[in-house]
Amino acid sequence: MSRQRAVSLLLHAIQAADRLRLRALPLLHPGLEIDPSASSNLAHARYALGPGARLRIGPGVVTERNRGALCFSLGPGACVEIGAGAWLRTELGPIHIVAFEGATLTLGPEAFLNGCHLSAKRELRLGRRAWVGPGSRVFDADQHDLDAEHPEVADAVTIGDYAWIASDVTVLRGVTIGEHAVIGARSLVTRDVPPHALAFGSPATVRGRVGDRSRAR
Repeated sequence: MSRQRAVSLLLHAIQAADRLRLRALPLLHPGLEIDPSASSNLAHARYALGPGARLRIGPGVVTERNRGALCFSLGPGACVEIGAGAWLRTELGPIHIVAFEGATLTLGPEAFLNGCHLSAKRELRLGRRAWVGPGSRVFDADQHDLDAEHPEVADAVTIGDYAWIASDVTVLRGVTIGEHAVIGARSLVTRDVPPHALAFGSPATVRGRVGDRSRAR
């Protein structure tokens, strides 16, 4: 048997084993649904689903075979949906997708996450082909009470279709980032960014205009 043939057989065997693991995962994690056409590498993600939580991973979703680098954590009653064709890239860093009790987190079709952290305590929505870069964090809540008189506040975050959040950006609660907008590296986004805007800084402010990003690569 040639070396090439042997390698091909080994890879097919590995993929078959991963497919078997994928089929078993919903038995271990009720509420988990993974489309059969999604990457077999999802077998090596970490899953933690509370009672009544639902995680739906759509057709054609891809990720790398980095054990434990893709992490899903859902509290009781939380709902997370990963849209068709999304790429959850873990080569540059781990991805953490966290939805607390009763929260909703939606990733649109063909969205691209690259070593980032998404956290929803109420609602977080990313549109079609929205990008979030390495080291970036998106929060829809303050994460903790400031003190006894200032409790934690949660307010929905929306990132529009074809928007691009570059590297090391922090997006805070209540923010809407419009479609085709671009947020520059190391920015802190504390207020809404209109569609087709280029914004950066701390806090991020609009500095220019962005055209149609629907064909950006």
